[in-house]
Amino acid sequence: MALLQIDNLVVEFATASGPFRAINGVSYRVNSGEVMAIVGESGSGKSVAMLAIMGLLPNTATVTADNIMFDGQDLQALSPKQRRTLVGREIAMIFQEPIASLNPCFNIEFQLNEALTAHTDLPRKARKDRCLELLNDVGIPEAKSRLKSYPHQLSGGQCQRVMIAMAIACSPKLLIADEPTTALDVTIQKQILELLLNLQQQTGMGLIMITHDMGVVASTADRVVVQYKGNLMEEAPVLELFESPQNPYTKALLSALPENATGDRLPTVADFAGGLS
Repeated sequence: MALLQIDNLVVEFATASGPFRAINGVSYRVNSGEVMAIVGESGSGKSVAMLAIMGLLPNTATVTADNIMFDGQDLQALSPKQRRTLVGREIAMIFQEPIASLNPCFNIEFQLNEALTAHTDLPRKARKDRCLELLNDVGIPEAKSRLKSYPHQLSGGQCQRVMIAMAIACSPKLLIADEPTTALDVTIQKQILELLLNLQQQTGMGLIMITHDMGVVASTADRVVVQYKGNLMEEAPVLELFESPQNPYTKALLSALPENATGDRLPTVADFAGGLS
C-alpha cells in the first residue's frame, strides 16, 4: 500500500471572473522510503497540489478528489482538528523562502519548541534537549548558542536548516520539500540536498521534492512527475525519464538544459507547443 495515494485531485479558486482551475485531475503515489520529484515551470500547480493535501489552501479554494489517502487514513474524512493534528506530526512541509517562513519576533528555540509542544507530549526539559538535538542533526554550528538567535541573525542556509529541523521534529512519515534550495548559493544548495537525502535514508520517510530544476531531479529522485498548467504530463522512474521522455513538455524541459543545447539558442516550451495538451 502506498504511503500517500491521491486520485483525480482538482483544485479551483474563486475569482472575480469565475472559477480558476489550478489543478486538473492529477494523481500521485508515494511509497515509504521513496523520493518523488514533482517538476515543472512556475505556475504549473506543484505547490498548490501539496498545499491541498496539507489542508493549507485559503477558503477561496475548492478541493475535490476521488481519494486522498495517507497511511491508510482518508484525509477527506478527517475533521479540521484531526487534520491539524496529523499535519506537522506525520506529514511535514518545508516551505519556500525560509527567512519569510520563520517568525522574526521569536528566537529559534521558541519556534522549534512550538512544534514539539503542539504535536508531542514531551516534558519541558525533553523538548529543550530535542531542540538542541535537532539543530545538531541539521548541521548548524554552535547549536546551543544558535537556539537563542533570531532568524535575521542567521544566514539563508542556516534558516533553511532550521526549517528542516522544524519539519523533522516529530519524525514525520512523509516530508514535502517545496523548492528547498531557492535563493541559496550553489555550495549551500548542495549541502541542503545532501542533508535532506541523508535524513530520508536514515528515517525511511517518503520525500516529495518540488522543483523546477532538472539537475536537482537527476541527483535526488527515484521517480519523477512532470506537471504543466495543472495537468500531469508524464510520470516515470528518473533514469527512464531522462533517457526516453515521452511527453513533448518533458522533452522541452530536458532540451532547455544548457548541456543539451545544440544551436545558437536554447529551445523554449513554445517550440514544442503543438504537442502540448
